Parts: sequence; structure tokens; C-alpha cells
Amino acid sequence: MKILTTSDWHLGNLFHGNDRLPEHHDFLSWLLKQIEEQQPDALLVAGDVFDNGNPSAAAQSAYYEFLANATQKCLHMQIIITAGNHDSASRLEAPRPLLTRYHVEIRGNIGKTWVQNEEGGYWQIDYDDLMIPITGNNGDKAVVLAVPYLRNDILQNASYSKGVNNFLRTLTAKAREKHPGLPLVMMAHMYAKGADIAKYDASEKIIIGGQEEVNMEGWTDHPDYLTCGHIHKRQHIWNTDWARYTGSILPMSFAEKDYTHGIDVVTLHEGIKPKVQHLVYQPQHKLVVLPEKDEELTPKKLKKLINDHLKERVNGKLGEDFDYVTLKVKLEKISNDEIKALEDLVNAKNAVLCRIQKIIPQLDFKTISGKQSLKSIDDIINRNPMDTLREAFYIKHNVNMNEQQETMLSDIISAIKNEAND
Repeated sequence: MKILTTSDWHLGNLFHGNDRLPEHHDFLSWLLKQIEEQQPDALLVAGDVFDNGNPSAAAQSAYYEFLANATQKCLHMQIIITAGNHDSASRLEAPRPLLTRYHVEIRGNIGKTWVQNEEGGYWQIDYDDLMIPITGNNGDKAVVLAVPYLRNDILQNASYSKGVNNFLRTLTAKAREKHPGLPLVMMAHMYAKGADIAKYDASEKIIIGGQEEVNMEGWTDHPDYLTCGHIHKRQHIWNTDWARYTGSILPMSFAEKDYTHGIDVVTLHEGIKPKVQHLVYQPQHKLVVLPEKDEELTPKKLKKLINDHLKERVNGKLGEDFDYVTLKVKLEKISNDEIKALEDLVNAKNAVLCRIQKIIPQLDFKTISGKQSLKSIDDIINRNPMDTLREAFYIKHNVNMNEQQETMLSDIISAIKNEAND
């Protein structure tokens, strides 16, 4: 049995204000070609179909047009889609009765009913609704466990990680009991422990402190395969050889410019470990950062870098293969007029300038009077605010404050302290 897995489409996403709908059309056209060539038995989309809970009409049109075309490209293929944390679960699931007739199964909400008992009662989860049997073109059978993004109202557990683990393990155990002997393929949308995310500018919504981090370690009776959404970098889930993030179809920030994108082809054979093949998709637009390192370049060298790395426009028009660009400059070494000239130069190329990132160089605090060594949070809390303001002024203007400026700021600080004490 052959299954295609993908996630994190983020249809309707704006990249630094730029509409990505043409990029999404390009990916969906590419995906249709893979479906036509591979003739899979199932296509699994593990969450974040849309970039927000109220997608535009154009984004929804692209989604439904794809579903209509995909069901015609491979008549026996089952499509299974789950909601991610970016999706509106109810909106995604609304056309479920209609789409089911065309072999498209949607799972956005978790079905539950209230069971009354002497102690008050409890919510009973409809696990059966998340078990979707699929039959291959050759007659082989499997069961897909379609788990949308799990919210706290479903888990009702003090620990999110423990609640998700209990839910996934209970679902798997019930599926093995109901469908003995059949391969189980789970699809989920979560932040698994050890997942490699971007060190800066991360676009995944990760809770600070890892409160939503799900530890998959020690799960012996796990599904035969787990495809997961939410993390944008394609990778194995930590401490497993049976679970993987397929990754997003497009880079969602400049921190993801070196990620590999595409879909996975998972082949199931009875009694054999699933085989995974990655089909690489090349996004329509490259992400370019100039310069790549935080080096200090003169305006002249920055212009040369732009001319060397960015292509010219054809007949003055922006091509379909333009680059998204971030330009990094040193703040105190370049004037506003020079920045404007660099901006105009990039925009004259086959490129779209997304942002100018101003890099503050390492400051030599030896040149600042009244310097103070900061070794702890207490040092920061107890520090004289004027010292911080002096250093901030120096960073901004490359000169020290004069006596009049210091007096003015000192009066403001005194007024704030008096107001706080009243």
C-alpha cells in the first residue's frame, strides 16, 4: 500500500506582506503531478491546511479546486485531512458530509458525549470516528488514525504532554482491538520533544518553556508509522524510528531558508517496517539573505553583493522566479539616504525586498563612562537607569549624551519614581 504524506500548507499565508497564493498554486500543481505518477492509495494532510481560522475566498478556492482535481487524477485514492492549530476545526470540517462522498475524510473536531454517573459524569471520546479504514488498489487494508490538533478542552489534563500521550496511546490500543492485524498509520499535529526548530525567527507557535512538548519516548505498542505536522523542518521525531515530520511545503520565515521541502511516500508491507521516500519540491521563490553573515560592509560593497547575487529583471518586469530578500546592514555605519539607495537597487532586480535588518555591532563598553559589569538579573534590576540610557544613546548615535540631555532624562526618571511612590 502506498501513502503520500504532507502537512503545513498554510494556504492564505502572507510572507512579509506578499500574497503567496501563486506559490501555493505552484505547489498544488506539483502535488497533482506526483499523485498522477505515484497513483497512491491515500493522501494524508496532517494539519495547518490554512494559515488562519478565517481564510480568504481565494485560499479556500485553491483548496477545493485541488481536492476536485486530486480525486479525478487517482480515482481509488482516499484523502484524509486533519485540522492543525492554525485551522478553524469547525470550518474545516463543515463540508465533511459532502466530501465523504468523494473519498475525502476531514477530522477537525474530536467527537465526545457526556456520560452521567454518581460522581457527576465525564466526557466519553468517540475514538471510533478517528479510525478510518483504507483499502489499497491491490486489496491490501490499513487503518489511518486521524488525530487533529488536540486542545486542552479535550485532554482535560494538568499536563498537556501527558494528556496527548494518553490520548494517542488509548486510540492506538482501541484501534488494535477493533482492527486486529491491520497496519496502523497515525497522523497528528503537535510539538514533539527534541524537535529541531529554527533558532531565531521561528514561525511555529511553540509555547515558551516547552509546556506543549510531547515526549514520545518509551511507547512500545506504537502505530506502524506516524506522520506529524506543526514543525516545519523535515526530520525524524526524537528517539523514534517510526515517526516523522514531513515538514512545511514552503519556508515560513527566513530562518527556514535552507530547509528541504516536499512530500513523503510511505510504502506499507505486512510484517515489514514501512519504507519512506522523500519527493523534493523546489519552492517557486528562493530566500536570499545578503550578506549571509553579520559582517560590516560599506555601501559600495553591499551594492556589489546585490549585483552579484540577484538576477536582472527581463524587460523591467518581475519574473515568476523572483527571490525574496533580506538585506542586513550595520546601523551606525550607513545613512538613511544610502539605505534608500540599496532598497531601490534590490527592487530593481528580479527580487522582492522583504526587510532591511539593522544589525547592531558589538559595543566596546570600555569606551563608555560609568560602565558596570552585569552578571545576574539582580545586577540589571538594581542598575541605575541612567547608565542604561547613556549606553542606548551611544549605540544609537555613536556619541555620548550632553549635559542638557542627561539632565532632561534624569528629571523624567525622578518624576516616574515620585509618581510610583504616590
